[in-house]
Amino acid sequence: MNLNKRLNILIGAASLLVFITPIIAQKDSIHHKKTLIFPVITRSIETSWSFGLAGAATFKLLKKDTATRTSNLQTIVLYSLKKQFVAAINGAQYLKNEDYIINEQLSYSSFPDKFWGLGNHTPDNAEEQYDFKQFYLYLHLMRHLGNHFYAGVLFEHQKLLAINYKAGGLFDQQNIVGRNGYQIAGLGLSLTYDKRNNAFSPNKGAFAQIYFNHFGKLYSSDYTYTNIVVDLRKYLPLSKKDVFAFQGYSFSSIGSEVPLRSLASFGGMNSMRGYYSGRYRDKMQMVFQSELRHQLNNRFGVVAFGNFGDVGHNLKDFSLSDLKYSLGAGLRFAINKSEKLNIRLDYGVGPGLNQGFYFELGEAF
Repeated sequence: MNLNKRLNILIGAASLLVFITPIIAQKDSIHHKKTLIFPVITRSIETSWSFGLAGAATFKLLKKDTATRTSNLQTIVLYSLKKQFVAAINGAQYLKNEDYIINEQLSYSSFPDKFWGLGNHTPDNAEEQYDFKQFYLYLHLMRHLGNHFYAGVLFEHQKLLAINYKAGGLFDQQNIVGRNGYQIAGLGLSLTYDKRNNAFSPNKGAFAQIYFNHFGKLYSSDYTYTNIVVDLRKYLPLSKKDVFAFQGYSFSSIGSEVPLRSLASFGGMNSMRGYYSGRYRDKMQMVFQSELRHQLNNRFGVVAFGNFGDVGHNLKDFSLSDLKYSLGAGLRFAINKSEKLNIRLDYGVGPGLNQGFYFELGEAF
């Protein structure tokens, strides 16, 4: 997952917007501040019908600051017919001249989920149900080095209060690390190049980021391991209304004991759309995504996208013959035209049973 969108369960891994009506819409022209709060009803392959309340705020931290990108804060509370509950806050704040950037995420989730085992050849009929309760905290502070480069320090904390699963099933057979609950905490460093012209929906520029995060006993972590992530993106304007965007992404966990929800998770609303989030899990993941975006008018747009990738226990597990793929299309509606903050509605489909709708604030990448 990329650092700006690590909270994959913010609205569910695949959802269809059924009803959305603003109940608070406020604008403060002096501080360039806009706030939108609305009820949502969603439908997804993970959650069935979900009901909740969402909010999005965009703002400038300093008056009359036109050189700095707009900061944002998003919140959501959701409850589904499958008895899933999610409450989350995430955002990005840009200080004066973007000398410093702060990213944060905080969430609590009580979430029935599915597990097919580890590896890239797990069959559809291996599916098992499990559920977990989790607190999650993520903080990332970046310092501008010049020429669009940033150095950062990050902290991540995750506490699984309980995992309920089928005794004697895949969790026990594969000796899944952390299946009895755990706590992890890690501290890491990042290097980022960010020349996008917009934080929400860029139409030109590039983004590149590499970071490592080490989890260990020094931070009261139950397990010791290291995550390494590489995230590369490019946005090419084809015309005034058309943009071609693509992303290459890799995730690696180094260590003998990596707990369940710190493993690479294949699928979801931002990566490999069309696959259930976590359909495939292992210590490594590589994904390549491309998207063609066309703006119909100042409010509506359409997109077409294609993705391919895979997971593996090590590099030897990756091969062209095993690559997974998905294709899809979607609609965009701008709830904030000046800041290009879109609601996106996507449908992705892959081979077999892999398909789903997605609703989210902001683009997938």
